[in-house]
Amino acid sequence: MRVRALLALPLAALALSGCTRVENSSSGGPHPWTVPGHLRIGSPDEPDNLNPMYAHTDATDQVDALLFAPVFRYDERGEFVPELATVVPTYANGGISKDSKTIVLHFRRGVTWSDGAPLDARDLRFTWRAVTNKRNSVKATFGWDDIDAIDLPDNYTAVIRLKQPNADVLGSFGGGGGSAYPPLPEHVLGKLLSLDTAAFNAHPISSGPWLLAAWNHGSSLEFVPNPRYWRGPPKLRAISWKIVPNPDTLVAQLSTHEIDLDPSVGETQVYRLGSLHGVRIVKRLTAAYRRLAIDCARPGLADVRVRRAIAEVVDWDRINATVYHGYNVRARSDIPPDSWAAPNVPFYRHDPADARRLIRAALGGARLHLTISATNKPGNEQAELQMQQTLRDAGIDLEIKNYPASVLFAQDGPLYTGKYDLEWSIDTDGPDPDNQGAWSGDFVPPKGANTSFLRDPIITKTADAAIRTFDRASRKALYQREEERIHALVPAVFLYWQTRVVAYDDDLHGYRPAEYITDNWNSWEWTI
Repeated sequence: MRVRALLALPLAALALSGCTRVENSSSGGPHPWTVPGHLRIGSPDEPDNLNPMYAHTDATDQVDALLFAPVFRYDERGEFVPELATVVPTYANGGISKDSKTIVLHFRRGVTWSDGAPLDARDLRFTWRAVTNKRNSVKATFGWDDIDAIDLPDNYTAVIRLKQPNADVLGSFGGGGGSAYPPLPEHVLGKLLSLDTAAFNAHPISSGPWLLAAWNHGSSLEFVPNPRYWRGPPKLRAISWKIVPNPDTLVAQLSTHEIDLDPSVGETQVYRLGSLHGVRIVKRLTAAYRRLAIDCARPGLADVRVRRAIAEVVDWDRINATVYHGYNVRARSDIPPDSWAAPNVPFYRHDPADARRLIRAALGGARLHLTISATNKPGNEQAELQMQQTLRDAGIDLEIKNYPASVLFAQDGPLYTGKYDLEWSIDTDGPDPDNQGAWSGDFVPPKGANTSFLRDPIITKTADAAIRTFDRASRKALYQREEERIHALVPAVFLYWQTRVVAYDDDLHGYRPAEYITDNWNSWEWTI
């Protein structure tokens, strides 16, 4: 990886200390700025919806990990941790049948919602029915669609009967991302004809370790312990989730100790961390990738030659080295490079001459006007400006049209309604490589999250085949085939896998940044 000179010294310091640097208070006790028991987290984004079935932002994944108990959580390595279930089903323990079409989940006894109502297998069955209810315009239904029935021999046993094998169905019950939803309260939502406008979506009751005490829109979300959480109330007495859209301000507030934790320091701010006292710094490769998504159904972009030209004319290495300072891992696909299913596909070559040839062949000399959208962050606009310049020279005029995250990723926003041309953002993966929700023609909105509106029968068939077997060798071969096809059709250009830099008060203990989905997977253990 290439590192910009301005960042070389701080990043070298991190590398020499095993990707972690700790500076302790000289007094040996708590820092004077630490508020015992009260953790203040800084976040650039605000949730768009607190019902995970409707939410599209990373901020919601983070907050929902505090509010809800899924059937399983992911630990920092992406392995399942039983939460509402007592054990992860496998072939060996009899939880998965030999034909891979029946899964048995055993729920913990004595678990309740924060209002005291019992939480058991009935809530999971209700959630499945809600996800597949056509009156509910949920963001994605994949995985849940493959469930034919959920039988309840008793209130603590759910027998999942699948229409066909689905290797990723357990991920539907996992802790965040994609179409993974926790059980929702039947006793609160069961009588509603549709959940689209339910008050619960903004003011949910909790099954997880925390209660939402206040949502100060545009400012903060305040959390207090859930005394009815099945593990017992968390060790902290309060969490403040402060919304700070500007990355400069986030680091400034970390230095003035107005916040205790910045879970993802902006690329342009990392060099400032070297001067901070009493702050622990951790670097971690995460399953979050930045990409340029292309709406393949838009005029002009429906021609694969134009999409290929965009991939070839932009100097992606230069953007990664300058705007993002070169310390992220260049991406070849949307499957993490350390995944067992990681494919071997080439980078697009940087070839402006061939790109101009493709555009002339596709457009016959006419100029093409496109828009590009991202969230309102300085780094995004810097990258967009580089793309704007190089595309202009190739015959494409690019207009920058950015939005707040809550607008860009909303169900009725530009992505899910197909009212955009190019989109520049970070997407996240779950531990399973299943990606049909992003590329299959069966999951074009409003049926799913294929916001590239790509309808390719080969990708659709291959992505589906890859989840119909639990054999990893077979699945890996299928993902190789699928990713080669994605590379050829260019519904997106993948830039990097994020090397995330986390900075936090070293009085905080028990905090373990995760590769997948959320760092908030064990918030009940944190102390400060």
